[in-house]
Amino acid sequence: MIFEIFTLVIILPMLLVGVFLFGAFVIVPCAFIFASWYMRIKERKLQRRKRDGPNIAFFHPYCNGGGGGERVLWVAIRALLSRYPDSHIHIYTVETAEATAIVNKAQNQFNVKVEPEKINFIRLSMGKAIEPERYPYFTLLLQSLGTMVLGMEAFMKLNPDIYIDTMGCAFTYPIFRYLAQCPVGCYTHYPIITSTMMRRVKHRLTSYNNSSVIARNPLLTWCKLLYYKVFGWMYGVVGRCADIVMVNGTWTEDHINELWRVPLNTHRVYPPCEVTELKKLRSLVKDSDPIRIISVAQFRPEKDHPLMLQAMYELRNLLIKNEILWNKIKLVLVGSCRHPADEERVRHLRDLAKHLALDDSVAFLVNAPYAQLLQLYQTSALALHAMWNEHFGIGVVECMAAGLITIAHRSGGPLADIIETSEGSRTGFLASEPDEYARAILEVIAMPTDEKKRIIEAARASVDRFSEKEFEKAFLRATEPLVRLD
Repeated sequence: MIFEIFTLVIILPMLLVGVFLFGAFVIVPCAFIFASWYMRIKERKLQRRKRDGPNIAFFHPYCNGGGGGERVLWVAIRALLSRYPDSHIHIYTVETAEATAIVNKAQNQFNVKVEPEKINFIRLSMGKAIEPERYPYFTLLLQSLGTMVLGMEAFMKLNPDIYIDTMGCAFTYPIFRYLAQCPVGCYTHYPIITSTMMRRVKHRLTSYNNSSVIARNPLLTWCKLLYYKVFGWMYGVVGRCADIVMVNGTWTEDHINELWRVPLNTHRVYPPCEVTELKKLRSLVKDSDPIRIISVAQFRPEKDHPLMLQAMYELRNLLIKNEILWNKIKLVLVGSCRHPADEERVRHLRDLAKHLALDDSVAFLVNAPYAQLLQLYQTSALALHAMWNEHFGIGVVECMAAGLITIAHRSGGPLADIIETSEGSRTGFLASEPDEYARAILEVIAMPTDEKKRIIEAARASVDRFSEKEFEKAFLRATEPLVRLD
C-alpha cells in the first residue's frame, strides 16, 4: 500500500516531468533541426533546378531487358526529352553494359531512338538484393525489402528532382518522398500482390506462387494467408507514397485502387505498342505454306510457356487422324532471356517439348532482333499468349496489329481491355486450358478466308488506342504535375 502511494505521489509525477523535459529539450529541437534541414535542401534543389533544368531519375534496374516494361521506359524517356529538352535523364540500373550498347539495343528491339549522351546511367552495385532466387521463402517480402536496399543506394548516389519508378518497386517510394524530398511517380505494370492471389491460397490451389506442400496443409495455408494480408497492407502503405500513379490497364487499375486507395491520383495509361508500323505489314503466308504459330513473351515463369506446349500436345491428339495437317503446324516461341535463370528455363522448356514428342513441331528463338521479329509476323498465321492474369498484354496487341489471329488467356488485360469475342465484332479468341487452346487453333485453321480477314481487320482497327503516340500523350498528361514548378 505504501509502495503504491509512493509510486503515485513521487515516481509518476517525476516520470511525467521527465517526459515533458525530454520532449521540450530533445524532440522539439530535433524536429526544428529536421524541418530546417528539410527546407534548406528543398530550396537548394529548387534553385539548381531553375538554373540547370530538372534531374528526372527513372528506377529501372533491368533497363537492358527486352520486355514490355523496358519499352515503357524508353518511350517515356523519349517523350519527356521531347517535351522538356532542358531536363536531365538518369536511370538507376544494375546493368553493366556500356551506355551506347544499352541505347542501341532499345533502338534495335523496340525501334525507339534516344541519343546516348542524353542519358546518365547511375550504376548500382547491390543488384543481388532484388534477385528472387536469393529468397526461396518469403520472396515477396524479402525481395521488396531488397528494393529498399537498392533504393537507398540509388538515393545516396543521386538525389533527383523527380523520381519515376517504371518497374513496380513500390517499397522505394518512401525513400524518395521523405528522404530525397522529391515528387514520386510510378508506372505500375502489375500489383505484386492481389486479392486473386489470396483467394488461390485460401482455396488451396497449387500454382507458381503456391506450392503443393503449402496447398495440402491447412496450417501452412493459414500462415501464408496471414503473411499475404500483412504484406498487402504494407504494400498499400508504401504505394500511397506516390504522388502520381499510372497503371497499364483496367485489370491493374482495379487491383491498385483496391490496395492503394488513391483513385484520384491513379491514371490509366495503356503501354506503348508498336502498332503503327505493324499495321503496315502484309502477310506473306500462302495456302501451301506451313502453318506457323508464334508466341512473343519473355521466358519468365508467369508467362506459362508450358501451357502452350501442352496445347500443342492436345492439338496433335485432335489431329491424330490427319497427320498431313499436323506436320504443317509449327509453334515458334520468341522471347528474351534476362539472366541465367531464364536461360535455364528455356532448357527446361526444350526438355518438356522433347518429353511431349514435339521436337519437330516447336522451335525456340531467344533474343531475336526486331527485324527478325517483323519477318516472323509476316510469315505466321496465328499467335498464342498463355499468361494467367496478364496485367496488360503488349505482345497480344502487337500480334493483332501485325495481322495475326491471336488466342490469349481468358483473364487479365486480354479479357478486360484487348480482345473482343462477340460474334460480329470478334477481334481474337480467349482460352484457359490446353484443350481450349487446341480447339481454338483448329477452329482458326478451318475458318474460311473471308471470316479470317474480317477478324484481322477488326483487330487492327481496335489497337490504335494502344499506340506509342497515345501512350506519350497520356504519359505526359499524367506526369505534368511532377515536372511543373508551382
